[in-house]
Amino acid sequence: MKHRVLSFFLMGLVIAIPLALAVFLTGKAILAFVFFYPLLMSGLWMIGGLTFYVTRERHWKWGETPEQRDVPDLPGHPLVSILIPCFNEANNGEETILAALRQHYTHIEVIAINDGSSDNTAALLDRLAHQHARLRVLHLAHNQGKAMALRMGALAANSDYLVCIDGDSILDPDAVPFLVRPLIDNPRVGSVTGNPRVRTRSTLTGAVQVGEFSSIIGLIKRTQRVYGQVFTVSGVIASFNRRALERVGFWSLDMVTEDIDISWKLQRDHWGIFYEPRALCWILMPETIKGLWKQRLRWAQGGAEILIKNLGSLQRWRNRRMWLLLAEFTLSALWAFSFALSILLHVLGWWFDLPAHLRVETLVPPAFTGMVLAGFCLLQFLISILIERRYEKGFARTLVWIIWYPLVFWMLNLFTTLVSFPQIMLSKKRQRARWVSPDRGINQLDSTP
Repeated sequence: MKHRVLSFFLMGLVIAIPLALAVFLTGKAILAFVFFYPLLMSGLWMIGGLTFYVTRERHWKWGETPEQRDVPDLPGHPLVSILIPCFNEANNGEETILAALRQHYTHIEVIAINDGSSDNTAALLDRLAHQHARLRVLHLAHNQGKAMALRMGALAANSDYLVCIDGDSILDPDAVPFLVRPLIDNPRVGSVTGNPRVRTRSTLTGAVQVGEFSSIIGLIKRTQRVYGQVFTVSGVIASFNRRALERVGFWSLDMVTEDIDISWKLQRDHWGIFYEPRALCWILMPETIKGLWKQRLRWAQGGAEILIKNLGSLQRWRNRRMWLLLAEFTLSALWAFSFALSILLHVLGWWFDLPAHLRVETLVPPAFTGMVLAGFCLLQFLISILIERRYEKGFARTLVWIIWYPLVFWMLNLFTTLVSFPQIMLSKKRQRARWVSPDRGINQLDSTP
């Protein structure tokens, strides 16, 4: 009941703020926020990304071959458990598990959790377990969701250091030491998030995501790490301190995005989250608009759930370090609704004689503003090339397609936000979050190292 009241309050607030802007501000002022908010955030991400690079990343030794890399040792040579939840991964599971077993750090165990798959995943995992002594398989009778699969894997693990990847992720051979060393060196670090690289790029949608993960998500992760809080670990590659997971009750079973939820639970309990760009994995992403829409809508729903779940507790002074994340997410949602309001005012102006202060004559930015936005966009991409080129051979060539990012993904962010907030806020009850087979892309190119 408490969540229902809070949901209606938040929904009213989300609708009321843009309407209040329309009443007390001019249409031009709203449009200025729509244009200049991305400009502000782009500048912030560039400054934060460069700060991270100059103060930490620039000094790291990195080469194309493992012999050229400065891979950290793990003091005490502890056992590391690699957890791989699998649901209908008959086509990708073997490649994922073999890559995990081929880690250069050999003191590992791999635990594959078959979450009630309806294809041949169970037979595949059993066959691999007979062939590899370091692989254990857990079979869940029914689809319980990724959060439950991870929880069962964590309970079955023999190590306090857990590396969690998706069933279609290809781990870099040196990923484990990079993910685990910060957990050993810093007892209050609860999780380390890695650096996923997109390997499905046979369509424009897939190619644009290559640039997105590097020039957008990579810079955001670096910036958030600079100011101390990370919105979410990467669900496809992250490590965890099991003691931290036990303190916060492991992954929540009723959240659409378990990775966002566990990130906020850990940080509310004052555990740190680090970002390690040298911990690479190669992932499959949607290459169709339909698949991309489903994925990003789920992400947006997860963000809305997190806002509703945490708004009450974040008012407390002890959680003040989370306020920047809350402000960043709130402004992003407000931008989407302000953009929608600008479009509405522009369309209404075709048929009605709106008051002068409400008119939005055009949705096209002035020439100078457009040039500034384009310049910032280009500068952001150049900075990402400077930072990320060491991690992926030929990476700069893929960014030729990133010019489509503002058109494709800003619009995607707009519509997923508009759809997800009402869906989450009006949902009647919380249910177990179960997964379905995602869009794995049309054509898997040989993009792994």
